[in-house]
Amino acid sequence: MAVITLERPQRNTVVRSFAGHLEVAPDAAFRALAEHFAPIAGYAGSADTGWALIDEASRTIVVQGSWWYRGEYRVLPEPGGALVEHEIVNVAPRWHRAGPLAGRRVIREAPGAFQALLSGVA
Repeated sequence: MAVITLERPQRNTVVRSFAGHLEVAPDAAFRALAEHFAPIAGYAGSADTGWALIDEASRTIVVQGSWWYRGEYRVLPEPGGALVEHEIVNVAPRWHRAGPLAGRRVIREAPGAFQALLSGVA
């Protein structure tokens, strides 16, 4: 299992970006996201074991999967609630161009998956 950090690997390309507004406080939105990703993070407060890093201080969650995929979620305060940002990042160190090809299904389904995630945490 790879070590997951808040810093992106040196070789990275943002493949898709999404953002959505939730009418809840940023801390509440982050807690809901952390609970959603807890099963893959070994989450008990703050953890970096498993397939995800959950960092409460920066309200950031990093999900690492496969050889190319890195998903980053950030919760930011904004008027009337919280802004949730999500980026899909290709972090393949080799065969970098093959990442989006291998992940085309994930990339194609990402808009709907992001909306479902927001609906589930709202």
